[in-house]
Amino acid sequence: MIADTSVSPEQTTGSDFARLSKQIADHGLMARRPGYYAARITAVGALYAGSWTAFVLLGASWWTLAVAAFLAVVFGQVALVAHDVAHRQVFRLRKASEMSGRIAGNAGIGMGYGWWQDKHTRHHANPNHEELDPDLIPDLLVWSQKQARVATGLPRVLGRSQAYLFFPLLMLEGFNLHVSGLRALANRSLKARRLEGTLLVGHCAVYLTALFLALPPLTAVAFLAVHQCLFGLYLGSIFAPNHKGMPILTGKDRPDFLRRQVLTSRNVRGGWFTDIALGGLNYQIEHHLFPSMPTPHLRKAQTIVRRYCEELGVTYLETGLLTSYRQALASLHQAGAPLRRPKGTAAIA
Repeated sequence: MIADTSVSPEQTTGSDFARLSKQIADHGLMARRPGYYAARITAVGALYAGSWTAFVLLGASWWTLAVAAFLAVVFGQVALVAHDVAHRQVFRLRKASEMSGRIAGNAGIGMGYGWWQDKHTRHHANPNHEELDPDLIPDLLVWSQKQARVATGLPRVLGRSQAYLFFPLLMLEGFNLHVSGLRALANRSLKARRLEGTLLVGHCAVYLTALFLALPPLTAVAFLAVHQCLFGLYLGSIFAPNHKGMPILTGKDRPDFLRRQVLTSRNVRGGWFTDIALGGLNYQIEHHLFPSMPTPHLRKAQTIVRRYCEELGVTYLETGLLTSYRQALASLHQAGAPLRRPKGTAAIA
């Protein structure tokens, strides 16, 4: 069963968040924006179709690798649309959201929509909580010194130099999304499992067939590598600034809803280009507080949320994009410190 990403009633009654929520509602910032999403989806769809048209017209030319690079960005934009759909920002009805999400995710870019939404919903409920946030599972890297001390396998090997390996490893994220989506099909509790499987396997089959029919084997492999690696790098670079390097919660350390979302999230400064490139996730604090708020309202909400946090004395962090990456990498380097110490050496208090 896929959980809803909307705010629960108990989070909106008699709390600091309730008062903020009322201000947001009074400004009309939770109202839907069908015109915006119609234009955005049309634009992304046109870029998607145009990229594949260019792929066909160029044929076996090595210039097709430029199409692969551009298509990586387009795939990232499709993923951002699927993200907004999953949060019920686009459609009022759940069925419309789920079907659109599966078309964009499973059929469009080969990402298992049901698997991803379940994982992302759990992340929203407990962001940066070491035991409860699935994004902090040490499956490849370690996110805290506590995890580093008990790490085994790849996290133990990679953790020593993970800050230096982070962005290179993001180039594998595209492949990871495909594999994870396919593996999730074995879960019988996955909603609409047959439909998800049909769309996901269909995407992979059509994608690979197109590459190896239209291109010589070497060029096809090069296209695959460039496209999927840059797609993973782009998508990972969008999500990396949001929580990496922010306070990590553990055990029963669970502040109230407002503080749980604000203190573990980071905003990224920028103008219209940043808004487009990061899909509105540069307003991560506002997005986590109001996940169903349409993307174009997040900038307006920021003014209200930041002022309200100042009144409450709640730390509100906003940095430039490069600074956010530096903070994330510094946190990763610090988390891996126990793995760099010689055996038998105790940490310095």
